Amino acid sequence: MGFADPIASLQHAIASAGGASSDFDLNPDVVLPENRVLRPAAVLVPVTMVRGQAEVILTKRSSALKHHPGQIAFPGGKMDDTDADLAETALREAEEEIGLPRQIVSMLGEMPLHETVTGFQVTPMVAHVTEAFDARPEAGEVDEVFHVPLAHFAGSQNFQIQSRRWRGMRRSYYTVPYGPYYIWGATARMLRVLAEGLRT
Repeated sequence: MGFADPIASLQHAIASAGGASSDFDLNPDVVLPENRVLRPAAVLVPVTMVRGQAEVILTKRSSALKHHPGQIAFPGGKMDDTDADLAETALREAEEEIGLPRQIVSMLGEMPLHETVTGFQVTPMVAHVTEAFDARPEAGEVDEVFHVPLAHFAGSQNFQIQSRRWRGMRRSYYTVPYGPYYIWGATARMLRVLAEGLRT
């Protein structure tokens, strides 16, 4: 699937996105406490143009990390007290994790909130990276920075549902593999929301 105007397609996807998502969407038997406190976080969903093709920038987390080692993720993290807003969180984290200069980032809009199994309420910020830049993975946190064609996520056939045992129960989740990269969990779920918007 190609896009005559990828930026307009992304803006349409943001505008037509449904409601909030969570890591528990495929596990209806899970009952979440109503009084749970979620920590605010944000990720940047950076899209850049490479030889006329829209590509999403993703990271492979360091295998040395205590939490989610080796997993595929968007640049991002929890909101700091010094962040003016969640857009600032996403830009700061992207600058720290992959060396993305904020002056070449044009924010396109927010996707619906996503709740993670680790207790975060994540706001995905879709952005257009307007110029090429030299990615600099943050030592000890990011092993690799890579690109995936946006069209890969627009094809529903590329998403799968898989499951595994987690904390004594079977948990189902989305995956959207690309080449050697196993994209799953929260990242795949947020991409699924974006994909649904791109197809409307």
